[in-house]
Amino acid sequence: MAKADHYMWTAWLFVLAALVSSSALGAESLVQAKDGSGVFGYKDTPKLPWCGYLVHDPDRPAPKRIQPCPPLAPVAPPSDAIVLFDGQDLSKWANPQSECRLVDGCIEAVDGGNLTTKDSFGSCQIHLEWMAPANFEGPWYNQGNNGVVLMDRFEIQIFDSCNVKIYPDGEAAAVYGQTPPLVNVCRKPGEWQTYDIVFTAPLFTGGKLVRPAYVTMFFNGVLVHLNQEIYGETGHRILPEYKQKTSTGPLALANHNCPVRFRNIWLRPL
Repeated sequence: MAKADHYMWTAWLFVLAALVSSSALGAESLVQAKDGSGVFGYKDTPKLPWCGYLVHDPDRPAPKRIQPCPPLAPVAPPSDAIVLFDGQDLSKWANPQSECRLVDGCIEAVDGGNLTTKDSFGSCQIHLEWMAPANFEGPWYNQGNNGVVLMDRFEIQIFDSCNVKIYPDGEAAAVYGQTPPLVNVCRKPGEWQTYDIVFTAPLFTGGKLVRPAYVTMFFNGVLVHLNQEIYGETGHRILPEYKQKTSTGPLALANHNCPVRFRNIWLRPL
């Protein structure tokens, strides 16, 4: 092989390797916010049409950090609640053996898919308590990573937003990929956190959306969403849309390979 041909072939090998590497990474390149805050996210994602920010935009204003009250004892459910988990009974959940395990009276997430309820629900009030693992050794994107997935399609994020400066629409209590919470009220890993969610299901007529979903939510006793519109099904690096034309679905806990624990889960249909 001539020397010139050898150099050309070597150059093409480098180009091919770069293309393969880019494809493997999915063109996902983390960047930090321009203000030097250390918040990280993406700048190669679609723009959210209702606010002008990109999906997972690090330059979106981060919620103000406030201190919550100290962790409280579990709150007993009201008399008309459907108890989804009481510390012992997993009979309300589908296939719990492969998606979670019972540890010290808690559900602990394991490697696998979403843990979903057997029954479906529409508009409802939800209470649950969760705890991110202390001293967890894992990648940045798995620090306390889980989620409460309403109708198994609209995710309210669970994450260690006490320590990790993730993009605002991905921190704890965010409508994932859409709307950050009004404030960051996350406790540190190893402490119990409380979500109280009032969810209004979407309404369809003849296969057309006539009313989107809405959520009002308290995180550790603090209001973080007030009648906030949910713009469609949530996902990573995508624009939301309403693909499934139904007004009910199961409640799910999103398993992201981090041993987040749950206790005292109950629901009141509205």
